[in-house]
Amino acid sequence: MPRFLCFILMVCSFLFPMVLPAQEVLRGEVMVELEPVYGAYVDEKYPLEKEDAYKRALEEAALFFSAQIYGWSFDYDVGERARKIPENFELNPLGAITWGDPRLRVTHAEFRDMKFWAWMDYRPGESQLRRINAWKTGMIRNAQAVGHGPLGGPVEMSDWLAIRKTALEDSARAAVRAMLQGSERNRPKEAHGFISLQTFPAFFMDGGRWACSARFRIEIKEIVPFSAY
Repeated sequence: MPRFLCFILMVCSFLFPMVLPAQEVLRGEVMVELEPVYGAYVDEKYPLEKEDAYKRALEEAALFFSAQIYGWSFDYDVGERARKIPENFELNPLGAITWGDPRLRVTHAEFRDMKFWAWMDYRPGESQLRRINAWKTGMIRNAQAVGHGPLGGPVEMSDWLAIRKTALEDSARAAVRAMLQGSERNRPKEAHGFISLQTFPAFFMDGGRWACSARFRIEIKEIVPFSAY
């Protein structure tokens, strides 16, 4: 069976899912650019074929649902310019939704203004629901922030998903930093903990770069002051 036909059959199964018992459903909308937004470098893959647009939307949704359900652990070296200590923020995924997961479905899709818009649903299993509920208990706090990533193109970074991830991870860094600034009188040296995405983020252009506005749930497990060194 031709590859494109196989792909269409898979997408149809997403668009017309079987009826499942009522349960918690995660939902979000993704947007895929069909043409490059940068003018200096044109990726040879553009304009995107419909098959590629569907695939990108599904992969992006899987990234965001994974961040909502599993989240990341983080290690943050806050840094301080006066002491010439660089800032460094590392995220480690605690789990991921894989390509082809039948729980991930497209519920509405349309091509409009050279963009592909798709609403996605994900029906988490029991173990995933426990993880989701765990993000709503204990010392979890909410935060929102804007992060930035490269515009893209062959010279900087041509992988569209890597560009999205870079901006999302930078918004996570900004959220943790803002939380520390609001709770700590003195700038700490390090912070360690866990963070998850609350809802699908919004991407937009800001000063020639991609910007990502996102809401997070954050649990700071350890704060290391400079005095410890």
